[in-house]
Amino acid sequence: MMKINKIKKGLLIIVLGTGLLLSLGFVFEEKESHEFSIAKNLDIFISLFRELNTFYVDEIDPEKLITKGINSMLSSLDPYTVFYPESESDDLDFITTGKYGGLGSLIRRSGEYTVITDVYKDFAADKAGVKAGDLMIRIDGKSIKGLSTDKVSSMLKGDPGSEVEVTFLRNGEELTKKIKRERVYIEAVPYYGMLNENTGYIRFTGFTQNCIDEVKNALVDLKNNKGAKSIILDIRNNPGGLITEAVEIVNLFVGPGQEVVSTKGRVKQYDSDFKTTKEAIAPDMPLVVLINRGSASASEIVAGAIQDLDRGVVIGERSYGKGLVQIARPLSYKAQLKLTSAKYYIPSGRCIQAVDFSHRNEDGSVGFIPDSLIKTFATKNGRQVKDGGGIIPDINVKSEVLSQFATEVYLQNMIFDFGTRYYWSHPLPSGPLEVKLTEGDYSDFCNFLKEKNFSYESQAESTFSDFIKEAKSEGLYDSNLESIEKISKSMEHSLTNDMKTKKEEITKLLEAEIVSRYFYNSGAIEYSIMSDSQLSKAVEVINDNTLYKTTLLPAAEAAK
Repeated sequence: MMKINKIKKGLLIIVLGTGLLLSLGFVFEEKESHEFSIAKNLDIFISLFRELNTFYVDEIDPEKLITKGINSMLSSLDPYTVFYPESESDDLDFITTGKYGGLGSLIRRSGEYTVITDVYKDFAADKAGVKAGDLMIRIDGKSIKGLSTDKVSSMLKGDPGSEVEVTFLRNGEELTKKIKRERVYIEAVPYYGMLNENTGYIRFTGFTQNCIDEVKNALVDLKNNKGAKSIILDIRNNPGGLITEAVEIVNLFVGPGQEVVSTKGRVKQYDSDFKTTKEAIAPDMPLVVLINRGSASASEIVAGAIQDLDRGVVIGERSYGKGLVQIARPLSYKAQLKLTSAKYYIPSGRCIQAVDFSHRNEDGSVGFIPDSLIKTFATKNGRQVKDGGGIIPDINVKSEVLSQFATEVYLQNMIFDFGTRYYWSHPLPSGPLEVKLTEGDYSDFCNFLKEKNFSYESQAESTFSDFIKEAKSEGLYDSNLESIEKISKSMEHSLTNDMKTKKEEITKLLEAEIVSRYFYNSGAIEYSIMSDSQLSKAVEVINDNTLYKTTLLPAAEAAK
């Protein structure tokens, strides 16, 4: 009887204990279940890899296989959560600091070798006399034939102060240079200057550490020394970067105590509100911010905050649509993980993150967003603004689109290769704006295209070729041969005619390329200003006081 009572008492304790757990701890159970799921699936993964390593028909490369598995796993989350193994840790450092140890040049594949496409002024490659168009054939005596640009890039990078020997092919002749690597820093402000007697212009290309110093110095110089009464801040194609730098940029134009952006994520203790803390340098100067589909992340914080606070007019095209915040987390063996940790919200309360990654444009920028998924917010003055798909400019101005002919000429590197030939056969011009192609130069380019056997298929021809294939497969070709041949002939284009009709477009591309050879990136920017339709609109708006002010008012007030 005693044993039975003990058993009953034990059962009672168990039942009561279980009931207590059920009534108080269902969240705890769920957490345990989640942790068990993690442990179970990790165990499956390890077991799977062990079996592959033991029984697969060929020897496997563990690092390559695991890295591919990690990348595939992360790609199912979002495009911005990225794994960096130790060998690529410099890439993450470059993203955040804009600095790396190397030569200071850009490269791309050219046939079996790698060609220099751009040289940064006053860095190692430039000091050594390396020029765009130089073809690299050996590094430290080893042939680089067939190597990927990633591999070549890693061979060129190294600790500042170390040397690398590079053999180039230039104008058919070999030359070998020993180049001392440096700490290379990519300028955040490659160009600034006066567009007219009143309007200052700043081209701002990246939110790296301490980029605020470059923007601030440019603004102070324009305002105090060059007489600027208004500012155009150009952040087109600026991919973003550090959120703290974005707040500092806004603080140049907005006084202290104003919220610029807030972040909210799953880990609540990391949620933050970012406010301006200093006196503004230009709190009252008319301001225009230029954006396009390449303006992302921190660029959108700046443009969005300026818009929400009605501090300036945003002009251009809808921005990229990235309202997510990333942090870097260290992993084993010096690997790192850049992961999305939060969404950010600008002063009106909106998040400009595209609601869905699956409907993007080819360049990754935000695509079509249904109206049902878009919410309306209000700026400081009461203007309506939208969420869910980038910053929509106050004044929309489409960028100029290249014709297919010009695009093909550019993509097939005809512009680049002719720029190399031109550079070595013409003296230094007196300045970027003095580069003007003559009729003879343009004729030389036409002949150059013929020498290179340049050809392309128009979109209409490509579509018609597909139609012919379908007609043949369905047995309709022979019976409609006469009509098909007539249409085909009518769509034929000639190089001579294309060069004539697209002369102005091609000339601009050639001149911009040639300017960059003599005057680097800053010169190319100065040249491009002359024919920039979006910038022209910005100048028009900022110099029309009535238009500028009414743009910053709600529609009802602006109409009065």
